[in-house]
This record gives sequence, structure tokens and C-alpha cells, in this order.
Amino acid sequence: MNPPEDKPATPTAEPRTRSPLLVMRGIAKEFYGVRVLKGVDLECEAGEVHAIVGENGAGKSTLMKILAGAYTPTEGEVLIDGEPVRCTHPLDGQQAGVSIIYQEFNLLPDRTVAENIYLGREPRRGILVDRHKMEDDAAALLDQLSPDDPISPREMVGTLAVSKQQTVEIAKALSVDSKIVVMDEPTAALAAHEVERLFAQIRRLKERGIAVLYISHRLKEIFEIAERITVLKDGEKVATVNTGDVTAPQLVRMMVGRELDQYFPERAKPEAIGDVRLRLKGCGNDFLAGIDLEVRAGEILGIAGLQGSGRTELARAIFGDDPFTTGTFELDGKERHIHSPGQAVAAGIGFVTEDRKAEGLALSQSVRDNVALAWRGLRRAVRREHKLRTADLVKAVELRYRNLGQEVRFLSGGNQQKVVLAKWLATEPRLLIFDEPTRGIDVGAKAGIHDLIRGLANEGVAVVLISSELPEVIGMSDRIVVMRQGEIAGEVGPGASEAEIMFLATGERDIAADAASPAAPEEGA
Repeated sequence: MNPPEDKPATPTAEPRTRSPLLVMRGIAKEFYGVRVLKGVDLECEAGEVHAIVGENGAGKSTLMKILAGAYTPTEGEVLIDGEPVRCTHPLDGQQAGVSIIYQEFNLLPDRTVAENIYLGREPRRGILVDRHKMEDDAAALLDQLSPDDPISPREMVGTLAVSKQQTVEIAKALSVDSKIVVMDEPTAALAAHEVERLFAQIRRLKERGIAVLYISHRLKEIFEIAERITVLKDGEKVATVNTGDVTAPQLVRMMVGRELDQYFPERAKPEAIGDVRLRLKGCGNDFLAGIDLEVRAGEILGIAGLQGSGRTELARAIFGDDPFTTGTFELDGKERHIHSPGQAVAAGIGFVTEDRKAEGLALSQSVRDNVALAWRGLRRAVRREHKLRTADLVKAVELRYRNLGQEVRFLSGGNQQKVVLAKWLATEPRLLIFDEPTRGIDVGAKAGIHDLIRGLANEGVAVVLISSELPEVIGMSDRIVVMRQGEIAGEVGPGASEAEIMFLATGERDIAADAASPAAPEEGA
């Protein structure tokens, strides 16, 4: 479903005729005297997909944790099926019919699918676990959710693709007779075809009368799957609107409280792009083959492709994490041998990885220490110089933080990403690779990250940008290379259509017919 044309007024949702399954009324929450939720109201009907949107720190997750029993509200009440519910523990939430599927799955990789679904609630025959019944019950749930792509209840969860692990999470939620399922950024790690599979599962939940609360920063998905949208800002409810009555620009204005004049910064002019910074000739390793690639100073080269096409493997090979074993690797016209991340950093290469929490940050350490993580390996510096340089760097990335001693885990996702960026700016990179730089980041912070990336390119840094969001690749890149099965499938210029890219990514010729008229990136996507 595409958003309608922009309208001058901020719409409100039409009155609903059915009794809501869920009512959250006047919900407030304080942490150490700081009010993070301020009298929020929310209603959701049985069989409805209700999106909750807002910038990082708007209060979305806190509101859902109150619903699930992880937090107790300071004020307000929760009603399910018209009955007051007070959950002081996640088990209370489960018993009330509420399940949350978090962005980071809560699964045990070394246990089977069935064991994960019924963890702690295994059916028993006397004192023994009834494995036969457990596997039969798990198979029945999985068949409802994914009839066209069966999952064996005996498979080890760690061997499953991300999309199938998500199916296991949904089955786990249904196994406790959930009336309300909360999905927090459910598509963050999914490829396009996996997103459609998830949406099919959500529609099956709707048919069963289950209410779905859907949290996402991807507005295109919200317009496709949700019936209503509630917008939160700074812990307060801005509005609840019918999806068909609001546009993407209106939604952005409600979320960030200001206009975002351009979703993507202006591309580099041809005369501003410099000499070749990185040149790969015939490069390959166990996954990649025959990679011929050039990236110029001042240029943003986009890398597109389906999940598993080799995008991240290419980034890791350039950074020396899984180095090339064949071919020629040149930086600024000189052949180099990059066999480790340490050698890459010393050569002026930085890498903003797709999983900032696991690979980009030391979450329990301070902003100051995180910014210095890569820099320390390059040079020694007195404490005073380090402190002054860190202050300049966090100012350059417009970081919102209390002080340099604040632990990074207490920052929003967008600000955590800015700390990662400051870490690499400290090394003064000549080539900087971004893998999914805006994953899980709200639209306001996303625009700031885009501006920072383009600003680096304008200063002469060569940028490689990998993203699963085609509008982002199209809107940000000066050229786009498309990967397929570990090889470069082709290259397209700026402003290419999504259909052109998907044709190269999949090799399906029936997509080519749609590529005749290039489309601009969808606003707010």
C-alpha cells in the first residue's frame, strides 16, 4: 500500500465501532525521577495490525515492556478484553496473553526448534518430557505459520536462516495462546523476500483474531501492513491515525517535530570525484570470485544485492577480516596486502559493521573509551590530547550524550551509531565501509547519518555503502554495484530504479520489463 498524496492537516483516526482488545490508559513511567512516558493512551482491536512509531528514545520500547510486564507503570492502567491487568513480571504478561518478539531473538541456538518453542513449558509424561507430543505440537504451529516452507521441529535453531528463526519466535508466542503479539523491528535483519514471508505470517495472525503491535522505522512497511499508526515523541502520544489517511511526510513531521527537506543529501558532482582510491582486480576468497572494483576519493559506491549475495563478505575481505586470497589489491595506486583488520586500519581503512552492538562497540565502556578503540592502535597520545580530540569528534557527529564518561549502552541506537562513526573518524580514514549504517535507526537520526556520510565523501573520503534498503542505496550512491552469489552481477548509475537493481540481484528476466521507467526513492522509506 503506497501512502496517498500529502495533505495540509494532521489527520486523526476515525472512531472505531468494535470494542478494543487492548486498552492502555494514562500510562506514565519514571526512572530515577526522570519521566520517560507521560500519560500515553493506546488501543488495539482483535485482528488489527497497529504500528507504533517514533524516534529512538520516544518511549516505544518502554510502553511495550510495561504491556509485557517487564516494567511496572508509575501511573495508568492496562485492560485486556475489558479486564484490568497488572503485570509485574514477564510471566504475568504471558499469562495475560501478551508476547513480545524482540529485534534480537531470544532463542537458544544449540537446542531444537521444539525445545525452544516450549522452553520451560515442556509437556510431560510423568516426570519425563513427552518429546513426541512436544514435536507434534510444534509442527502444528509451524505448519500454520509457514505451510509453504516447512521447518522441522527437530532442527537445531542455530542452523536456521534468520527468517526461519523469526518464525520460531512467532510460534513460541502462539504456543502460550497469545492474544497480543508485539513485534519490535521484525524486519531489521531480513531480505526483501523474507519480509514478504513475514507479512504473510502476520496476515495469518490477523485472521486468527490476534492483535499485532508493530514497531518499525521503515515507513514503507508500515503503510503496507498496518491499519492504524500511533506516533510517540519524547514520551508522549502525538496522534493515532488511520494508515490510509496519512502520508509519509506527515508521519515524519509528527515523529521528529520538524520538516526533513530532503531524505537524501545531494550527490557529488562529477568534477568533485577524485582519483581511484581502491582498486580490486580479480580478487576472490572462499566465497567471492573475480571481483573487479574501483572506488574513487569523494565517491559513495553503493553495494546492493540479496541477503547472502556476498555484500558483507566483500566488506570483510577489503577490511582483512576474511582476506582475499587471489587477485590484486591497490590503495592509491600502490599494491597492498591486507590480511588482518589491524593492517587495514593502519592502511587507512575503516569498517562500520552491520552489528554495531556485537562488533562495533564495547557497550559497558564509556563514550570516550569507545571513540578511542581504533585510534589507540595507531598512535600514543597523552590523556589531555585524547580528551580534547574525543570532544571534537563527538561534536562533529552531533552526538547527544550526557558526558564522555557515559556508558554507550545507555545511548539510543542512532547515537550508538554516531559513536561508531566517531571511532573511525579518529583514525582519519581514506576509505570507509558502511554495512547497514541505518539499521534500526529512526528517520530523524537516519537523515543525520546520511548527511555525515555525504560530508565525509565531500572531504575526499572514499565510501562504500552496503544496505538492504534499496531507496537508501539509490538515494545515497554515486554508483551502484550489484552482487549475486559472490560475484559482481553488474553496475548501474545514480537514480537507477529498484527494478533494475533487483533484476541484477536475482537474474530474473521478468523483472526487467519493470525497469524501463526509473523511479525515485520513496519518501520516508
